[in-house]
Amino acid sequence: MSKGEATRGVILDEAGRLARRVGLCGLTIGSLATQTGMSKSGLFAHFGSKESLQLQVLEHSRDRFVDEVIRPALKAPRGEPRVRDLFERWLAWDSVEGGCPLVAASFELDDQPGPVRESLVRVQRDWADTLATVFTSGIGEGHFRPDADPRQFAQDVQGVMLSYHMASRLLADPDAADRARRALDALLAAA
Repeated sequence: MSKGEATRGVILDEAGRLARRVGLCGLTIGSLATQTGMSKSGLFAHFGSKESLQLQVLEHSRDRFVDEVIRPALKAPRGEPRVRDLFERWLAWDSVEGGCPLVAASFELDDQPGPVRESLVRVQRDWADTLATVFTSGIGEGHFRPDADPRQFAQDVQGVMLSYHMASRLLADPDAADRARRALDALLAAA
């Protein structure tokens, strides 16, 4: 990795932390300059525009999510153990200060057309595909009914995750994680 790539990685890490607090739409080259102590012109040389910064932070967040949540969970045994591991890792990811930047961006950008939204849609579709694929492997392992619908399961799990995000982040419910786990248990029992 070159020095420029390493610097960009450090900047994107900080931009990701800032986006968790102020949202992707609140992230600007100016706010990142203030946060990092770098000059606006130096950051502009790295990113060129607010939209480019947002796109790169979104990509960086997706890569971190894959590295911290998806990739490690794929090492768990196929089927229900993998579904549970994936879910627990997502809960941990969302529990970091500021929550999940991909969920927050989904609320921010749902009605905002443009390249940043389009990129986020791809990220969220990939996540739904991952959930459905992991569930499908559980059907193959005999953990779930053969007629269970992987897409429905993926949507239902995402609903539990969004509910957890709301209860834990906005409502500061200390029992949100336990309720989310019970909801997952109910989904798995039904499957």
